[in-house]
Amino acid sequence: MELPPPTLADLGWTPFQAAQMSPEEERHFVPVRVMAVYRGLVTIAGEGLDALISSRLPDPAGIPGQRDEEDRAAVGDWLLIDPETHEPLRILERMNLFKRPAPGDDRRTQLIAANVDTLFIVTSCNQDFSVPRLERYLVLAREVGVRPVVVLTKIDLAEEAEEFARAARALQPGLEVELVNARDPASVSRLADCCGPGQTVALLGSSGVGKSTLVNTLRGSDTIATQEVREIDGKGRHTTTVREMHRLAGGGWLMDTPGMREFKIAEVDTGIAEVFDDIVALTRDCRFADCTHETEPGCAVQAALSDGTIDAGRLMRWQKLAAEDAINTIAAATRKSRMRKSGKKK
Repeated sequence: MELPPPTLADLGWTPFQAAQMSPEEERHFVPVRVMAVYRGLVTIAGEGLDALISSRLPDPAGIPGQRDEEDRAAVGDWLLIDPETHEPLRILERMNLFKRPAPGDDRRTQLIAANVDTLFIVTSCNQDFSVPRLERYLVLAREVGVRPVVVLTKIDLAEEAEEFARAARALQPGLEVELVNARDPASVSRLADCCGPGQTVALLGSSGVGKSTLVNTLRGSDTIATQEVREIDGKGRHTTTVREMHRLAGGGWLMDTPGMREFKIAEVDTGIAEVFDDIVALTRDCRFADCTHETEPGCAVQAALSDGTIDAGRLMRWQKLAAEDAINTIAAATRKSRMRKSGKKK
């Protein structure tokens, strides 16, 4: 069944976005949502509008080099554009933004998705399942304030799928975990409750875990390319190459993203504190405020480790993530400072 052209409400427009438009902007510009991002171009959709346009935005005050890296359009963004020329004016403030240091180049930031309501953290019941990687995704979700749902795929190929589910649920109290066969409409139907009218669900996960298959099944279509996974190591190749939004019959939107095996983090100290809240709570009871939780006397963290209150592996993962975040956050701040100074010189 062909769906009618979406209204702004269908696209996810809310009072949060509407309040950002001035009376002058309401007279001369129209809001559109970014459906897909390419190099220098974006696909946009609005009321009675569906087009491929330039993603280049005017430089602040007309000064080149003054635009921050995060002032680039991401899939899910809302833009104001000229209805005649389709030239973009600005990006509306985001409810949230998923980002990471760019793979292979920590000097850049890669924008993943904006204005997301729910995050499907997709992994499979095979060699891809990784507690440390799941924790990274959870940190990202908690940092931006988006509801996470762990979706475990390929249950039809796993002998003990419930074992994977138990390991995932142990990561955080109350964490939603769903076991699905991504090819079975009946199996994935309960996920549709997260994708109501105007709602946006983003999918993150490694290549080959079944994200594109999941999107196809939820849409009742097989238009998105999928590939088989190598039996030897359970890995797949990148079948999704563009961050793109797909409309569901129930009115929601699924945001598919390329597979991510490398996922560095930066500027997520709040997310780390929420995912590892049990360890963070212990640090407040340490004798010394600057305790490194290694060999200091009166360390509450080491005491909890000794009596089995916390797991050694979990403690090591917290320390690793906290250290990585601190280093990359400093690098991000330095990069932004250099960009501002470079812009002033011009």
